[in-house]
Amino acid sequence: MNRQELTDCKRIVVKVGTSTLTHNTDQLNLMRMESLTRELADLHNQGRDVLLVSSGAIGVGVGRFGLKEAPRTLPMKQALAAVGQGTLLHMYEKLFAEYGKIVAQVLLTKDDFQERLRYLNCRNTLLTLLSLGVIPIINENDTVVVDEIKFGDNDTLSALVAGSVNADLLIILSDIDGLYDDDPRRNPEAKRRSEVYEITEEMEKSSHSRGTKLASGGMYTKLLAARMVMTAGIPMVVADGADKDILRRIIAGEQVGTLFVPRENKMHARERWIAFSSFPQGSIQVDTGARDAIYKRGKSLLPGGVVGVDGDFERGEVVAIIDPDGHEFARGITNYSAGEIRLIAGQKTSQIEQILGGKDYDEVIHRNNLTLCD
Repeated sequence: MNRQELTDCKRIVVKVGTSTLTHNTDQLNLMRMESLTRELADLHNQGRDVLLVSSGAIGVGVGRFGLKEAPRTLPMKQALAAVGQGTLLHMYEKLFAEYGKIVAQVLLTKDDFQERLRYLNCRNTLLTLLSLGVIPIINENDTVVVDEIKFGDNDTLSALVAGSVNADLLIILSDIDGLYDDDPRRNPEAKRRSEVYEITEEMEKSSHSRGTKLASGGMYTKLLAARMVMTAGIPMVVADGADKDILRRIIAGEQVGTLFVPRENKMHARERWIAFSSFPQGSIQVDTGARDAIYKRGKSLLPGGVVGVDGDFERGEVVAIIDPDGHEFARGITNYSAGEIRLIAGQKTSQIEQILGGKDYDEVIHRNNLTLCD
């Protein structure tokens, strides 16, 4: 893929962070918001589907109360999010209305992607809104979310949204103009990477810095998001939200920000859900033979290749598949529970019925319910 192909993108997810939407005073940056909504409205006028994933609810709440520091307790974060979310949406509605656009608020938690039925309902709602010409404004439901159902950052949320609606492009606007080969705040000689074709461990290790005091992520979470969408066949651009006409310039194919180039073939919807939208309930460790059969030849996972099980999961849940080096290379929907797999691990399929007292499947995970993660 090259930059010029971005001009043909019809369905675009744009994620904007707290640092882009607010001043250092924690008050809304109205000029920035006006510019953002104008560009999004113009993209929509061109006949493109536009979805906005917007952070900022807690930050706006902090600004409304004039607090001098970010909240630390969960109840305070939730209370400030409740106040800030209303203010943020009101401002978006006002700005988009000036261009004749209808917006809709969609608040999500991890469970909305974890459970297959809720995932499909969420996906159908977003697609219906798009068919009605509405611009969805999406955020994590910070008012009610707890750690067990929390994304933790909107970079991940934006990648999941992009995958769920089969987007053509994900744009993450931040306070930095792309991925650098070193931290540009510490090394003035650091150079921006124009294109990235593979997320390496070295990139991840050197990117654990965090953004502003109210930001939930940094470049590391953007790399995780990039890994997800690249594998799903969706390009992603990280760029500086403060740059003038940044969305127009990205769509025009200009060399701005960092383009994360996806693999050639897009995943099917079910594969995307298994690989990214669902969160593993446990893991299955396999031997080298099973890894090669799955990874290289697209085979199912049989009990003979299983060497270990971690977690307590039931039939029909998504689990991670771990190779002998401890690396997760695939995910799948299991045909057997954790307890059952422990009993049949390393055995032949012909022995399953004798061991368990019955046999519904030869495979621990069938290849139709299995997808590679990289």
